[in-house]
Formats: sequence, C-alpha cells, structure tokens
Amino acid sequence: MVERPPRGAGGKNIAVEVLDRTVAVRPVGELDIETAPVLQRALTEALAHASPVKAVVIDCSRLSFCDSSALNVLLAARRTAQESGGVIRLAALNSQLQRLLEITGALALFPLDP
Repeated sequence: MVERPPRGAGGKNIAVEVLDRTVAVRPVGELDIETAPVLQRALTEALAHASPVKAVVIDCSRLSFCDSSALNVLLAARRTAQESGGVIRLAALNSQLQRLLEITGALALFPLDP
C-alpha cells in the first residue's frame, strides 16, 4: 500500500511515499538555498512515518544539483532519525552529490543504496 502524506512543498517537486518497508523521498532538480526548506518539510514528513524498522530512503536519481544548504538539511534530518533509532539512506547518487559528500566528510554518515 502506498500512502502519500500531504506536504507543503510550495510547488516544488519532492514526493514523499510511505511504503511497506521504507519511506521514500524523491527530490527532482536542484536542491539549494531556495529549495532547502522544501526538502526540510519533506524530510520532516518522512521522519514522522519512519521507525527503526522503516528507514527513510532519499532517491537521488532525479537530482541534478545539491549545495551546502541542502546538505545541512540532510545532516540535521540524519541526526533526528538517529535520535529516534532510525536511519536515512541515500540511493542513486549522482557524481556531484557524491563529491559534495566526499569533500565534506559526510559520505560515511549515510548508508548508500544503488
């Protein structure tokens, strides 16, 4: 069963889907200082449906760019998930996001899915 929680995405395209074993977050396009608050709202909604046995998975396959503003949102959401025994996984990283995570030392903080 797929449940789509309501989100105040302000017209930006970040889907949140509650699935049987995961909560999928699917950003599209660029994550930057303008769209970081939209990502934060989507991750807050996703974390509300997550649990220690239901991870949040961010599908980055349609992401074209991520800057430090969005990285800070990802790190804060990771900390929130960790505090409640949950986890945020990253899937389908593009080379730009992978490089950003590598040079900031954040790559090791997120489990990766292909």
